This record gives sequence, structure tokens and C-alpha cells, in this order.
Amino acid sequence: MSTVAERFDAFARTKVLVLGDVMLDAYLWGRVDRISPEAPVPVVRVTHHSDRLGGAANVALNLKALGARPIVLSVLGNDMHGDRTEALFRESGLTTEGSLRSTQRRTTVKTRVISGHQHIVRVDEEEDAELGEADSRTCSHAWISSSNGNDHR
Repeated sequence: MSTVAERFDAFARTKVLVLGDVMLDAYLWGRVDRISPEAPVPVVRVTHHSDRLGGAANVALNLKALGARPIVLSVLGNDMHGDRTEALFRESGLTTEGSLRSTQRRTTVKTRVISGHQHIVRVDEEEDAELGEADSRTCSHAWISSSNGNDHR
């Protein structure tokens, strides 16, 4: 019977394929000092912002923290948010080998506006349509390549 430490050591040598939606979790932090004269809504004066990996990328971060070597297979838009997401992958020590860029989709961004400890609103920018035929084919090829340990590019 193996010990917990031995199991974690074995897990550290495990390559894990994570298939799912990757998103950029964006945060706008600020304070509310007044209500808008245009509508009864708070006006948030933004003091700073931050970005984090969300969705399947967050799962990959958790797997990496446990010692695994995750490869995330997901489709990002060929846009500035996709660039930022891939930069966060690299900063976090995650590989981008399973990251596919598409001109047919935009990168999912979920922006939370926070004032003090109050979550004011969340704004979602995302595509909810299925992948197009070309992206689906590319994604399938990448999955096969990644599961065999090959680079799909």
C-alpha cells in the first residue's frame, strides 16, 4: 500500500489533459460615492483592475499546485483578451500548447465590478454558439496530438 506522499509524488509525474472553456476573469475595483443622475445605479470610480485565469484554466492551476503537469485544450479568440490569457498562462507556468486561437470566436471575459466588499455587477463577454466546423476539426486534431504527447502546431 502506498503512502499519501508516494501518491503525490506519482501525481507529480502525471500529465493531465484539461478540456473546457478558458476565460479571463477580470476585476474592476473601486469605490461608490454617488448614484448616477441618469438612472438609479451606483457610479463606481475605478481605482485599479486585475486579471486572473478562470474556467478550465483555473482547474489547470489547481492541478499544477498539486504537482501535475496540466495541458489545457481550449479555444481562445484571436484578440487582445486571448493575448492576455496566454500571457497569464506563461506567467503561471502553464503551457499554451493546447491553446487554439480562432478568428471566428472571441475570448470569454467575465468582468466583475467591485466596490469595497460589495460585488456590484458582472459583465460577460462570450460566445455561446458551438464551434465552427474548421475550429472543431483543429480542436480534435490538437486533442489527438496532445494525448499522444505531440505538438499540434
